[in-house]
Amino acid sequence: MKLDLLDSSGWLECLDAGPNTVHFSPILLKLPTLLIPSIVITEVRKVALKQRTLEKADEVTQAMRSGIVVPIDEEIAISAADLFIRHKLPLADSLIYAVALSHKATLWTQDQHFEGLPQVRYIPKIKA
Repeated sequence: MKLDLLDSSGWLECLDAGPNTVHFSPILLKLPTLLIPSIVITEVRKVALKQRTLEKADEVTQAMRSGIVVPIDEEIAISAADLFIRHKLPLADSLIYAVALSHKATLWTQDQHFEGLPQVRYIPKIKA
């Protein structure tokens, strides 16, 4: 089975019903088999807590926990450090990409710094 991973930008785009929701919502329908790096839970919950109610943050967190939550273990951490240096990715994105690569999953994102990387489905962000 081919696995998918929706990064934080995709989750937040869907929460905001942004223009790229049309691309990311079919990925969310795969939720029981969707990879969810634990760092994505942190990033999405942080934004939800800042911009929404506690109840909404709890709701989205619970939805994310229904996927395949992948903890950041030693192997992922080492791989992320290598990816951080090789691709000049931000630390959290290096962790997310390391999870995608380790599971041979497709990473869905609208973060431009992922553009052109293997196993990435980059959807350019549309400004509202």
